[in-house]
Amino acid sequence: MNRFAELLDRLAYEPRRNAKLALMTDYFRRTPDPERGFALAALTGGLSFQHAKPGLVRALIAERTDPVLFALSYDFVGDLSETVALMWPGPERHAPGSSAETRLRNDTPSLATVVETLATAGKTALPRILAGWLDALDEAGRWALLKLITGALRVGVSARLAKTAVAALGTVAPDDVEEVWHGVSPPYEPLFAWVEGHGPRPESAGAVPFRPPMLAHPIEDADFDKLDPAAFLAEWKWDGIRVQAVAGRAGGHDRRRLYSRTGEDIGAAFPDLLDALDFDAAIDGELLVLVEGRVQSFNVLQQRLNRKTVTAKLLAEHPAHVRVYDLLVEAGEDLRGLPFEARRARLEAFVARLDNPRLDLSPLVPFPSWDALAEARADPAAAGAGADAEAVEGVMLKRRDAPYVPGRPKGLWYKWKRDPRVVDAVLMYAQRGHGKRSSFYSDFTFGVWRGAEGAEELVPVGKAYFGFTDEELVELDRFIRRNTVNRFGPVREVVHGPAQGLVLEVAFEGLARSTRHKSGLAMRFPRISRIRWDKPPIEADRLETLEVMLG
Repeated sequence: MNRFAELLDRLAYEPRRNAKLALMTDYFRRTPDPERGFALAALTGGLSFQHAKPGLVRALIAERTDPVLFALSYDFVGDLSETVALMWPGPERHAPGSSAETRLRNDTPSLATVVETLATAGKTALPRILAGWLDALDEAGRWALLKLITGALRVGVSARLAKTAVAALGTVAPDDVEEVWHGVSPPYEPLFAWVEGHGPRPESAGAVPFRPPMLAHPIEDADFDKLDPAAFLAEWKWDGIRVQAVAGRAGGHDRRRLYSRTGEDIGAAFPDLLDALDFDAAIDGELLVLVEGRVQSFNVLQQRLNRKTVTAKLLAEHPAHVRVYDLLVEAGEDLRGLPFEARRARLEAFVARLDNPRLDLSPLVPFPSWDALAEARADPAAAGAGADAEAVEGVMLKRRDAPYVPGRPKGLWYKWKRDPRVVDAVLMYAQRGHGKRSSFYSDFTFGVWRGAEGAEELVPVGKAYFGFTDEELVELDRFIRRNTVNRFGPVREVVHGPAQGLVLEVAFEGLARSTRHKSGLAMRFPRISRIRWDKPPIEADRLETLEVMLG
């Protein structure tokens, strides 16, 4: 456990991607099975424990520290695992080599022991077991243990980067690791054996493996002068989530999967869509909610996401749909090496044969020049998107001759999103961030004015935690600390009124009705685009401005 704790600690303080990669690869190379496999599962979010939850951690620390002192410390530190690890009464120190010191060292659990015990121990036995581990571990070990339980490592490592570190143990490509990932499970011993060259390639999940997706680069103004419009096809970029729908037969069984862009199997939340995957192929598309033939807002789709169970009412009122972009595999034939134009022709014929109400083709956007495409992007309704125009985020540009290449290759695909909407809002509340930002107030809630002149009130319309520079974060943090007027647990209320407060220019992608916000509106992807030190709070925007934007 201490070796895993050291890895997490070094990853948390290492900002460089390649250095993080080297740290993980070295750990996987030097650590035996099954320890390294459970570490990989932790780094990729593959661990979940039924009874070990943050509430158990809070109950244990409440038995050993003053609750007021803990509340103050938690407010200052901003992270549950770090606070408890620092405040937990440490083990009694003994002379090196003494029997007591040897006994304490032997009580330190391995990562494999921790994972296996957390997965099998009963609810009543777990508090005693966890307390014993916390007594035996040092601060770093306690922190790593608690991070496992709370499920939020926050060490700046994505699942993709961890898999890339595994691939670096041998000559296997990271994309090949992605393709077998759903056929292996913790502690991943067949995976490590294959990568290191002393085992066969693990079998993927039957006939329905995940294929790493191809991604696009944002297009820049200077790019248009270098690119020939005749070399590209364009299609709408829809406001849903990118998915891969895969179906086929293996071992005499009909298998169907719905994967997110990162390879997570999300099919359990969309049984209605899985039932419709009656084909032998892998398709790339956008997951949407379609009601009476019209694409609904992302806010409606969110009601279907991340659900363990789906009610019959939800299935009926929010039917899932895939708008198809690409055809990767058909009847066992891998099409990814074909030019996009050829794959598109195969896709059009494929969708036409299916005649499936849950799937339709994302239409191409004809354009003779970049200026014509700019006009279509600015007014999708007039360019063929029709009633679905509000669900268009922009356009995608794909080279006619581009193969389907995993990752984000330069020069093949571009995304040209619609310009964001912007409002001036007043900062209302702030909370500490996580990881490297745990010492700063970096998560902000902001609002706009509502009510008659002289009786205005601020109503929250969104939250944002990015868009500003490190230097601006320091200035924001200083303002919040100097202008706090109230506290609600870890949340600080910042002075806000017509004459006092801070105005933030907020950029966002869209608006939707919401019953969870006092304003009745919710922003899509808000971020801080500018700090308006120059603007009095009373001059911030009003709710009516957002209502007009919503239409």
